[in-house]
Amino acid sequence: MSQVNIFLCGVGGQGIGMLAEVLIQACLRAGHTAKGMDTHGLAQRGGVVVSHVRLGDGVRSPEIPPGCADIVLGLERLEALRGTLSMLKPGGSVVYYDCEYQPMHVRMGKAKYPTVAEVEAAVAARGGRVERVLVEGLPDVRMQNTALLGRLAGLGLIQGLTPAVVEETLREIVPASALDDNLAVFRQAALPVNAAQGG
Repeated sequence: MSQVNIFLCGVGGQGIGMLAEVLIQACLRAGHTAKGMDTHGLAQRGGVVVSHVRLGDGVRSPEIPPGCADIVLGLERLEALRGTLSMLKPGGSVVYYDCEYQPMHVRMGKAKYPTVAEVEAAVAARGGRVERVLVEGLPDVRMQNTALLGRLAGLGLIQGLTPAVVEETLREIVPASALDDNLAVFRQAALPVNAAQGG
């Protein structure tokens, strides 16, 4: 299998650590060789948090070079745009959860928060594909990460990473008290795009 680079980005408190863990374990279950690296930054203060996941036997370093991500997974719109501009390779895919975690400079009026159209334009400029995810009535906002996993699995962007494989991994990692709600969100987001909320 050729190498696949997946760049995950969000802000502290959104559950990007669990997102990365489930993704890596599911990829291993699907038969891939996987390497991962987290950059927590200001996670405790709602700062930027990113993770690198690289698949393939020839991968030596877990860090994805700029402009080399096949897939950008964004847990909110601004970080999805930043990930697109700095990491997405030409023809790559962006899957992002459409929520807003406005940083201080936006709340102070010193910068403008990007629109959905601006994210789409940035991806289009790289000849890529963008998938906006939005699930109505989430039991917990931290389940946005599960929604992203659902859509990623449903799109079939990674060989062997089927909804069934990811669901098995969720059953092993997610605490029992939150499992049923997470599985419901995952299944809703994994539906075909024309049938899923916000697809």
